[in-house]
Amino acid sequence: MAAPKIVVLAGSIRTGSLNEKLATVVARALQDAGAETTHISLKDYPLPLYDGDLQAREGVPEAARALVDLFLAQHGAFVASPEYNASFPPLLKNAFDWMSRVSIEGKPPLPAFKTKVFALGSVTNGAMGGYRGLTQLRAMMELGLGALVLPEMVSVGNAAEAFTDDGRLSNPRTADFMTSVVAQLVTEAGRLA
Repeated sequence: MAAPKIVVLAGSIRTGSLNEKLATVVARALQDAGAETTHISLKDYPLPLYDGDLQAREGVPEAARALVDLFLAQHGAFVASPEYNASFPPLLKNAFDWMSRVSIEGKPPLPAFKTKVFALGSVTNGAMGGYRGLTQLRAMMELGLGALVLPEMVSVGNAAEAFTDDGRLSNPRTADFMTSVVAQLVTEAGRLA
């Protein structure tokens, strides 16, 4: 069986982003679990704020098309999302909104989302580990984009103590849970490989 291809991204492009740290940990764990991993930054795919008039005038930006092409080449995705006011960040929403506007002849609507399996995670300073934001993201992805999202979500609280000096998760229980979610993502994405 071919190794599943899985893209990993964070919903934050801030320098020192905790969710980018989580994305890095997950990317390593995915590779250790046998996946072929592509770790990207949304910074490399700059997009204007979604505007239907802009789309009508200029079409879908090339960065959105490039993201869709990248996602189409994958069997799965892991999204590490910060929590902003009990929701997910506008950067991530905007990227997914633009991606949802890409139509490809011969493909069903929303091809970047309906043809793979997703796993979600978050790191926050609070004890809930971004869980409220993840539930909002999950609802948008499942209901709005038709994505298949694994039920388990990686919530990492107390961010100041969440990572070791070498960039690993410091809490063994959290690390074990993340490893089990990664294993499930590899298994489910492998069914699509």
